[in-house]
Amino acid sequence: MSGSLSMGVEVILTPKSSEMQNTAVQECSTSEEIPNRRKLDFCAVPKSKVLTRDQVPEPQTPVYKGPIISPTGIYVLDRSLGGGLPLSSMIYFSADPRSMAEVFLYEFTQSRKTYYFTTGRRPKYIMRDIINQNLDPSHIVFVDIYSEYYFTPLGDMIDNVGNEYVDSKILEFTEYNLHNIQNDAVDEDINIIFDNFSFFMNLNVNPGLLKRFTNIIYETSKETNSMFYLYSLKGCYDEHIENEVLNASDVIFDVSVDHSCDHVISKLAIPKIRGMVPNSDVLKFKVSEGVQIDTSKDIA
Repeated sequence: MSGSLSMGVEVILTPKSSEMQNTAVQECSTSEEIPNRRKLDFCAVPKSKVLTRDQVPEPQTPVYKGPIISPTGIYVLDRSLGGGLPLSSMIYFSADPRSMAEVFLYEFTQSRKTYYFTTGRRPKYIMRDIINQNLDPSHIVFVDIYSEYYFTPLGDMIDNVGNEYVDSKILEFTEYNLHNIQNDAVDEDINIIFDNFSFFMNLNVNPGLLKRFTNIIYETSKETNSMFYLYSLKGCYDEHIENEVLNASDVIFDVSVDHSCDHVISKLAIPKIRGMVPNSDVLKFKVSEGVQIDTSKDIA
């Protein structure tokens, strides 16, 4: 507070013996015949020089350079988006659990080094699924939230669901890892994936702690050259909590599933992209050795 109070305060010191003060006093005393005229104690501060119209510098208009576009790792998706998404974005990926949309996350890991936070399964099972999709897992660093929460140090599974103390500690553990990642990343381009973020929205903690956690994620995304993907499952949490995260997010992916009489159609919409014009098209996709996106306009 002391620093902010002193900012912008200019102190002008005027020595009593200065020639300027003596001159000002002499000019203000007309003669010895005015005995009651008060002596000036301070010199007048000279008026600042007024610039003419020709001397006033023209205001500089800031130049908007636009966001740095970073590819997602899915070629057809990047092409439909004009190259990718703005770097340092917090991306909320809301998906129907029946859509198998986690394969999008596996594809995202192919674009750059990825820190993969697991909350629903052990990392070894996710690794196996990535390899089964014929994808390269060599650039992935797993952060095993799942085992930290559901297992004892001896490997025994325990029930911590609803335990407010344990839930607050798992948030601290996750924040600690995010802090370390931020320190290690420096200027490196990275992905940070939460699979899934619904786990955190369902923790039995004070809403202020969850809001603080979301703010930390958002701030970390802006302080690093990263893409944050918060993968969530539709219908698993309170709508008010989700709206807070949706509002903070820079990008929103929305995956839904429709059923027709003879087949299932999975659809991807991207209604929000800060810094870019959102893509108004709804894309069909299917999962077969990665994500296969259909760019045709007919989605019926």
